Amino acid sequence: MTRIFYLGGHFVQFRSQLKKQHILLISFLLPVIIMGGYFAYRSMAPFGQNSLLTVDLGQQYIDFFSYFRRTLLHHPSEFIYSFSKGLGGEMWGTNAYYLCSPLNLILIFFPAAHLSSGVLVLTLLKYGLSGLSFAWLLTKTKLQTGIRILAFSTAYALNGWIVANQLNLLWLDAMIILPLVVWGLHQVIFARKFTCYLCWLTVMMIDNYYMAWMICIFTILFFIWQLPLISNWQDRLRAFSRYVISSLIAAGISCIVLLPTIYTLLQSKGTYTNNHIRSRFEYNPLKLFAKLVPGSFNFNQMPSGQANIYVGMLMMFGFGLYFLNRNINLRQRILALLITIFFILSFCYEPLDLFWHIGQFPVWYPSRFSFIFCFWTILLAATCLQKDFQPERWQLAALLIATLAIFAYVETLTVSYINNSQKLIGLGIAIISIIFLAIPHAASPSLNNLLLVLITICDVSTSAYTALNQISYVSQSEFGEYTTALNNATTKTKNSDQGFYRVAKTFMRTKDDPMQSGFNGGDHFGSTLVPSLPTFMGAIGQPAGDGFVSYDNGTQVTDSLLGFRYTMAVIDPNRSTPFLPLSGYRPDWNTQEPVAVTNNIGIRKNKAALPIAFGANSRILNLSHDTYDPVAYQSEIYQDLANSPQPLFEVQNFNQVDFQNVQSATQITGTVFQKEQKSAGATVRLEFIPNSNDSYYLTVGPNVKDDASITVNNQHFSQYQTYRDTIVMNVAHHQKGQKIVITFHLKHAELWMQNVSLYRLNQQAFNHDLKVLQRSPLKLSHASATTLKGKVNIKKDQEVLMTTIPYDRGWHAKIDGHPVKCQKVINTFLALKIKPGTHQVTLHYRPPFLITGMIISVLSLLATSFLIKLNVRHQ
Repeated sequence: MTRIFYLGGHFVQFRSQLKKQHILLISFLLPVIIMGGYFAYRSMAPFGQNSLLTVDLGQQYIDFFSYFRRTLLHHPSEFIYSFSKGLGGEMWGTNAYYLCSPLNLILIFFPAAHLSSGVLVLTLLKYGLSGLSFAWLLTKTKLQTGIRILAFSTAYALNGWIVANQLNLLWLDAMIILPLVVWGLHQVIFARKFTCYLCWLTVMMIDNYYMAWMICIFTILFFIWQLPLISNWQDRLRAFSRYVISSLIAAGISCIVLLPTIYTLLQSKGTYTNNHIRSRFEYNPLKLFAKLVPGSFNFNQMPSGQANIYVGMLMMFGFGLYFLNRNINLRQRILALLITIFFILSFCYEPLDLFWHIGQFPVWYPSRFSFIFCFWTILLAATCLQKDFQPERWQLAALLIATLAIFAYVETLTVSYINNSQKLIGLGIAIISIIFLAIPHAASPSLNNLLLVLITICDVSTSAYTALNQISYVSQSEFGEYTTALNNATTKTKNSDQGFYRVAKTFMRTKDDPMQSGFNGGDHFGSTLVPSLPTFMGAIGQPAGDGFVSYDNGTQVTDSLLGFRYTMAVIDPNRSTPFLPLSGYRPDWNTQEPVAVTNNIGIRKNKAALPIAFGANSRILNLSHDTYDPVAYQSEIYQDLANSPQPLFEVQNFNQVDFQNVQSATQITGTVFQKEQKSAGATVRLEFIPNSNDSYYLTVGPNVKDDASITVNNQHFSQYQTYRDTIVMNVAHHQKGQKIVITFHLKHAELWMQNVSLYRLNQQAFNHDLKVLQRSPLKLSHASATTLKGKVNIKKDQEVLMTTIPYDRGWHAKIDGHPVKCQKVINTFLALKIKPGTHQVTLHYRPPFLITGMIISVLSLLATSFLIKLNVRHQ
């Protein structure tokens, strides 16, 4: 029995309304159940001992999530700035890219070692909300009704892009918000209502500005597509004005996030923007046909490949039939065809590809905007495949011929991400779909609707499972055991010292370990790292690159300079400890004061560590980087700070050099050794006997790592393998009279001994300079992520307060209550000119343009209120 209520002048059928609610609920649950079943089958935590962590999700994002959880619960000021980001860095712009999704709040309920379970829940939620969002759009636009909605919403929720990019959780919100923005734009154009579009576009811009840029581009294309449905040019101009004004106001409201973020990008990622755009195709567009096969994805497609656009055979056929459907406005079909061509060209034509990606080639994950094409494809299919739509025979014949031609072409391609089974499954689903379209719909509408849903669900589920089966993942134990061990060591360190300091270590799961466990370190991997920091770290002999730094190869000098007061090392590096992967070797830590032991990690205290700020000589203001020798550069910095004339490092000769299966040479560094017998092993064996207990360091150029492995006294030298500069390796300490043998084992036929030299640290000279720099420490009375306050007593020959805080315009300084100018020294750090005597010093961080952005946001909100009132009055 159907009850009919009179409500607000409209008759509402209670049963019909209830059905809509059920459909929306099912549109959410279907993707959750499908993908949840797959994750359970793969024993993903919490269902087993595997995890969803892979590539960037396991190497970067999971650490950001841990930082987010810890910061929200304990240290809110770190949302603005964090000393866990390399040596220190802003977080406002970083969070705008990685962490502004409100859905991340779910992670609060998952402890650090089980955060991978939270990631699974979050992933499933985003799958479900994507389906719900698209179903809601179809319901509001009345493009589809009833159970048919589930076919389109599920195809959208499990499309090829989201499956390939489920590890990029930060992007998936765009899948959820895109349909809501499109409905809002529809309201702006046809109903003269602004609220929905304004709200959701603002949410998208704040949630993730990067994906918001792509959605904003699509709103232009969508508006153009709707033009034929507006009766005259006057109405079109009015609609365009409403669209532009509401878009600008949404951007204005978002300025509190966008303005500081834009500044951050200009200082970091924006410096890599491609200014040399070439008019060329990156690959043959015909290769996209291979992406029309179910599950056409594997690991090799992550760094480079074609757009992931699979949405199911029925959706693709509906998309094709849209252009042949005479019941649809011809001009709109022509515009849709032009927009589709624009999309396809964007996938492979370099200038358009760069345009979608804000002027930068994607580092991995190509065609990141292809989720919009998936949406576009399914939207056109939903527009065409109405209940009463029956394709003509010639149209079905055209689909069949096109399908056979595409699969015949794919058969000629040699690609690693498609096998014969996938081709057969795809062809089978295609034929079943064509047969389904040929069956008269009027005979049994209910059965037709059910078949539409079932065929689509089976199709996209098969594709998702096939694609994800080709990816490997980090085990839960690998993640959980390491996280527990690192957190325990961090807690022990903090319990022994509540002060402000940095921690160095010689093991690493990811370069964002400091963010994972909440300590101040020297490692970071992120898109908003300012280039000056990797440049500096590389110059002093550390692994570094665009967007990352890793403090694995320190010396006593850099440990002291950068304030690494505590060190963590595996107690017995020769014993296998799978959950503690080694990344460095530091025998010069062995004489430091032991503090604690936990989970096979030894914690020691470095008494030579300088504070975050200290008095220094003004020579440092004029030091330039004019050497490529990292130990020489370290010495120059320390000497200038201490106003010392004596270099800290001395070049050492090897006592003996042995050659096996390579030519002899009187000089090691710079020599290119070649195998005499190509198939046999070859080594260059360097031997020296320390004549003191000082520390000895070996420099090695970046080309060596590709052509040789290194052992020290027959033990493999643990070293992080990604670096672009000459690095410094600690090979001996407190080993006077003991033979040290360094062996280079050739991997290939040739080895260039690039920058291979041995140095001894002059311990006496170092101790002298250290005492000079320890005379005027900044004694902190307050320390947080954004504010440092303390007292310093500056001596006569120290006219500079040197800090090891990376320079940033957001830092503001006061000495004795008076603002002073912050200076940038050695092109990296912040320093203040200061007079001798006792002073109160305050350093405070505020993101540049935050206040300006806040003012614009408030004014935009007021404009929104005025616009809504004006619109209501007009209505």
